[in-house]
Amino acid sequence: VSDLRPSSSPGSLDVSRSMFDLRSPPHRFMKRYDSFSSVPSSTSSRKDSQGSNKSLDTITLSGDERDFGRLNVKLCYVSSVEQIWITVLHCKDLSWPSTCGENPRIYVKGILTLPKPVLFKSSAKEGCNDIEFMETFVFAIKLQSLQAVRLVFKIQTQTPRKKTIGECSLALRELSSEESSHWLDISPPSK
Repeated sequence: VSDLRPSSSPGSLDVSRSMFDLRSPPHRFMKRYDSFSSVPSSTSSRKDSQGSNKSLDTITLSGDERDFGRLNVKLCYVSSVEQIWITVLHCKDLSWPSTCGENPRIYVKGILTLPKPVLFKSSAKEGCNDIEFMETFVFAIKLQSLQAVRLVFKIQTQTPRKKTIGECSLALRELSSEESSHWLDISPPSK
């Protein structure tokens, strides 16, 4: 991992700040690389909640872009009975605002974004860095209906008061009878 902070020692390699600023023009010729590997990332820029592009060093250093954790889920579609099986396994490296207290009770609310949304939620667990849920939800819905929608997860606190602390989602285009496991990055809740 390279340190992108400006260096004050003479003769050291200084990476230009503008090289990583995705707002400046010829960004279409640049490939953005993941900070942990040399594999090009799938998005050409990241956007903040107002929709403006941020330069890579701003993303690395600003507090509002911190890691909110990841959610592990498994999906399976049983075509013989037209059922989707959704298993919420666990949240890893979960963080929440200090206003929620030391150990808030946390649960996962799921939403299948059909014209008439299908809602479900896990039981509430004591907040910690790594929460195991291990809960499966089964719904009888035709495959064609599911392939056009998203499955949205909201990570919410039950105590001291109900609050969404993060969210993530997944398109259901690739549903199959083969059980698939997904690690979803949790983002700050949308306004």
